[in-house]
Amino acid sequence: MRLLGSLALVLVVFLPLKSNAELVIEITQGRDNPTVIAVSPFAWQSPGFPPEDVAQIIQDNLARTGQFAPVARVNMLGTPSREQEIFFRDWRMVNAQYLLIGRLSGTSQIEAEFSLYDVTKQSIVIEGVERAGVADIRALAHRISDRIYTALTGIQGAFATQLLYVAVSPIPGEKDYYELTLADADGARPRVLLTSREPILAPTWSPDATEIAYVSFETSRPAIFRQNLATGAREQLTAFRGVNGSPAWSPDGTRMAMVLSKDGSPDIYVLDLDTYALERITRHYAIDTEPTWMPDGQSLLFTSDRGGRPQIYRYDFVTGLTDRVTFEGSYNARARVAQDGRNVVLVHQQSGDYKIAVFDLVTRRLTALTSTDLDESPSIAPNGSMVLYATKQAGRGILAAVSVDGGARFNLPARDGEVREPAWSPYLTVSPQ
Repeated sequence: MRLLGSLALVLVVFLPLKSNAELVIEITQGRDNPTVIAVSPFAWQSPGFPPEDVAQIIQDNLARTGQFAPVARVNMLGTPSREQEIFFRDWRMVNAQYLLIGRLSGTSQIEAEFSLYDVTKQSIVIEGVERAGVADIRALAHRISDRIYTALTGIQGAFATQLLYVAVSPIPGEKDYYELTLADADGARPRVLLTSREPILAPTWSPDATEIAYVSFETSRPAIFRQNLATGAREQLTAFRGVNGSPAWSPDGTRMAMVLSKDGSPDIYVLDLDTYALERITRHYAIDTEPTWMPDGQSLLFTSDRGGRPQIYRYDFVTGLTDRVTFEGSYNARARVAQDGRNVVLVHQQSGDYKIAVFDLVTRRLTALTSTDLDESPSIAPNGSMVLYATKQAGRGILAAVSVDGGARFNLPARDGEVREPAWSPYLTVSPQ
């Protein structure tokens, strides 16, 4: 294998460990006039007890978007699991617009049958079956949530996705303890992928969600690694002198943009992941950093202070030209692009505070989404509906999320320690384990 800046293949299989930094959902704001939906407890049709409350997981997923107001179980006048058990007048009395019912059965393999009803029309909206191993029943609940969300909004759901984040545990008198952690989109089932007494930064996903990349200081200086999630095998991609940072996979998964300072000031480079050929993209005395690809792979955005203060610029691979994108405000950085190629979420300085904002590439309108003052590291859901970011709560690092229209918000603090550097996965090609 060709070496690139002391590139090395590290065939170390990391057994996933349960993280101490499990995230807790705290809904802080919902939209006005949300859709009222009732999720009846799913009937368990096998011996013993169900391994998870699937209906509760679905209900929590829908509530978290702010678009739905689930009916509390204590207010339900019945708990039907089959159509013949439904009395629609009962659900109209609690103002439910939709009703979800379901049944679970199985031992090692769980089968879930579900039906969604329009209460007013007294008709089925969708029905279906989902199956999963007993250890993966939460993923089953997330997939059903996706199907419900898609049916009622017309937007593909993103509940059956995953989050990457860095958990930090301060140890008095010693170096902090860092954990690169993988969890479901609701923060459940956290698994540790890497532990270190040195910082872990900038985790990012491959477009097929089978690999991740990140910056680790475990070699005493920053180095970029890629890691296979199924096998745990790691490959060190760079170890140049100076900055090695901000890895970002191209949409087709064949290239990786990154920031290197090996030739002087930090510039954007692109690494071919098959040949390991390295191409320098920017050549400027200013600091160019934080690349992110446009969905078509024909250009990328990056942060540069070449105009005096950090702003977003675009490099076009076809023309080789670089143009400034943002002009509003004195600070715009850490851009991340929605899959529609139109909305860009970024860190924007407003009245001295750092907030998460969305910038429309068509209208050129920039809108602040958050009201806190130390927000950073935005990551956008694959359906473009929510933005995950890092912030502070009572002086402690937490994750938070806000809808792209600012109508819904929730926090994801860790039960212990701090969390930072979030990265929302693409749609998964395989079910999470």
